[in-house]
Parts: sequence; structure tokens; C-alpha cells
Amino acid sequence: MIPGMGLDPRMLKKMMKQMGMDMEELDAVEVVIKQPDGKQLVIKNPQVQRMKVPGQGESYQVMGTAHASDAAPEISEDDINLVSEQAKVPKEKAKKALEENSGDIAKSILSLQKN
Repeated sequence: MIPGMGLDPRMLKKMMKQMGMDMEELDAVEVVIKQPDGKQLVIKNPQVQRMKVPGQGESYQVMGTAHASDAAPEISEDDINLVSEQAKVPKEKAKKALEENSGDIAKSILSLQKN
């Protein structure tokens, strides 16, 4: 029985199947949610379920303990080269500007051109 609902989990699964819904458990080691401010929520060893609803697509349910972390931006060699060429500065300076601007190429170029 599901507490407060008075439903047997098997009955619930059968009802969902009759409505065309399909739910499956997914194996996952880690789930990472990236936020616009550059922070991340990391959930290790989560329980993940995928629910497919006809006409609605897929929905995911993630259960576990989330830990916040500040993500260092991933800066590729191509980004460094581009900033270096556009701002006409050495690669080391371009990389530093990218790190200071959270990997934002345009901001990095503009900040280097102002100096």
C-alpha cells in the first residue's frame, strides 16, 4: 500500500499500463544538474525512473541526496585559440580571461580588448 493513497503498488502499475503509461527503472551512478549560475547539483547513486506518457514524451524522476558544487567551466583548446587570435594576446592570457569570465568567449575577448 502507498501511504495516504490507499493504493497497492501493483494496482497502480496496472492502472498506469491501462492508460498507456510505461515506467522503468534506470541504472545510474551519478546525476548532474547544471544551473545557469554555473553551480551544479550532484546526486550520487540515485534512484532514477523514466515514465513515458503517450503524447507527452518522457519524464524522469530522480531520488537521492543532492550536493551542491561550483563547477569549473570546461575550457577547450579551441576556445583558448579563438580568444587568443581575436584579442591578439598570448594563449596563457586568453586562458586566464576565459577562466575569469566562466568560459564566456565574447566576454573574454571584450575584457582583453579593453586592457
